[in-house]
Amino acid sequence: MSVSPTVVSLFSGAGGLDIGLERAGWHTVVATDVDPAAVASLRASQAANIPVAGNADRTHLSGTKILEADICDLRGADLRPAGAKASWRPSLLAGGPPCQPWSSAGLQLGFKDSRGLLIGQMLRLADELKPRYVLMENVRGLLTAAGPRGQHGEAIRMIHAEWENLGYAVSWALLNAADYGAGQRRVRLVMIATADQHLPAFPPPTHGEEAGLHLRRWVSLADVLAAVAKPDPADVVLPTGKRAEEILALKPGTGIRTGGTVEHQRPGGHWGYRQDSFLADLSLPSRTIRAASTPDWIRTDGVVRRLTWRECAALQGFPQEWCFEGTRDAKFRLIGNAVQTDMARAVGHVLLAGLSLGVAATRPVSPPWPAYFDRRIRGAAADHRANVASRKRHQRTEKAS
Repeated sequence: MSVSPTVVSLFSGAGGLDIGLERAGWHTVVATDVDPAAVASLRASQAANIPVAGNADRTHLSGTKILEADICDLRGADLRPAGAKASWRPSLLAGGPPCQPWSSAGLQLGFKDSRGLLIGQMLRLADELKPRYVLMENVRGLLTAAGPRGQHGEAIRMIHAEWENLGYAVSWALLNAADYGAGQRRVRLVMIATADQHLPAFPPPTHGEEAGLHLRRWVSLADVLAAVAKPDPADVVLPTGKRAEEILALKPGTGIRTGGTVEHQRPGGHWGYRQDSFLADLSLPSRTIRAASTPDWIRTDGVVRRLTWRECAALQGFPQEWCFEGTRDAKFRLIGNAVQTDMARAVGHVLLAGLSLGVAATRPVSPPWPAYFDRRIRGAAADHRANVASRKRHQRTEKAS
């Protein structure tokens, strides 16, 4: 008996994950978020009847029940379609719990941040709904994040164990959106889990930094910009103030350096580029699109300006017709926090193939972690041990200033 590819979408945001999954052939039956701007964007986009790429007979979020609610207040019954029996199971429970507790761009408070506990709410709803598959996306910082005992990698081990305690086999990978046709280098941690279906392998890359036998060359930032409508002058931000001269003098692919903190293995100083002062290289995919309203600068048509919110949406793979409600800052936040749609579509394809195989003959088992997981965790732990004292001194100095 075939099973309908239905999705219950949690932490839906502006809908990036849902767009990618629907392009792969899934149907979002319920989408929910606590953010009013996100929910308004989903409802406006639903009303716009935007065709699903590759399937013009369908429109995004057609018939989807869209809920504005705190996930802590939701129960399984709230997430069932109208008229569904209590025994109804979604084919897929999908979501990207808030990434700020684990992101290198945030304070990295992990489980000390109340948002870091929302993964537990996803576990609770999975236990109630019994989905055939679970798909979870998060920042790569979750991979090396410390847990309650301060051990690097402890957080992901705890999360893995909780899913297994519910009876799910769990598979993890780090995926780069550029490897699936996005014009953006965006690496994210992705989890697939199932209790009774075939556990699919993660999708192989379709693109690479260099073209190969089975790979096309990465899509560049210039390619994406060429396909986007000319920006509204009201959205164009030009450099001003004391930094304008420095920004205008930058070479593509470089930025204004931050102050260098001397560390154990970096006697010359640990420095990076200011997040708001980087000039993108148009020949490459963009850097990761952030939730801030200060995206990278670009030099195009002889003018240096920031990427607009609509261009950032295109790099995230949103249809040009997609609606983003709220202030300018809210639009950047919704876009930067979204799941990149090309990557979501690639994962959606392998999940759909797994669903088509039906219930597995034997109970699925979690595969070993990729070897690079352990290398990254060991590296993060070694870096912390070598530099924890100097970083604490630097934090105290920053607070004092």
